[in-house]
Amino acid sequence: MEFVVRAVLMGMAATALIDIWALGLRRIFGVASLDYALVGRWLGHMPARFFHAGIAAAPRIRGERLVGWGAHYAIGVLFAAMLLGACGIDWARRPSPGPALAFGILTVAAPFLVMQPGMGFGIAASKTPKPGIARLRSLATHATFGLGLYASALVLARLMPH
Repeated sequence: MEFVVRAVLMGMAATALIDIWALGLRRIFGVASLDYALVGRWLGHMPARFFHAGIAAAPRIRGERLVGWGAHYAIGVLFAAMLLGACGIDWARRPSPGPALAFGILTVAAPFLVMQPGMGFGIAASKTPKPGIARLRSLATHATFGLGLYASALVLARLMPH
């Protein structure tokens, strides 16, 4: 049960941190973030079609925004569980930054190799207008996620001593 509680809380907190990061980028620098309705649309069309030329042109699905945001947080929890599975519960009880940051950066493989190609953006955003910038933004976002995993593990280590 401890594993599940830590995975859920760490994943939710780390995902919330990247949402705060995206909000800050938008408000301070005018940088648009991913529209999670498009993620929901992609997921909604997935039973019939995985790859799209451009997901924005695909027909909308009912509840796509909610589906997209739900998937965003569920994936964060899944990634936290993967980190805990790889590093063990003892790491979570006495967290160190290296594994969390490395794992956060490693998770950028998911959008680069799965989500972006599926949504029509190409491998590692190769079909976007500025692929280099898109890649850096993804990398920064996933490094922020890793920082969130570490920070939340630290907080939980104090709240849930073993």
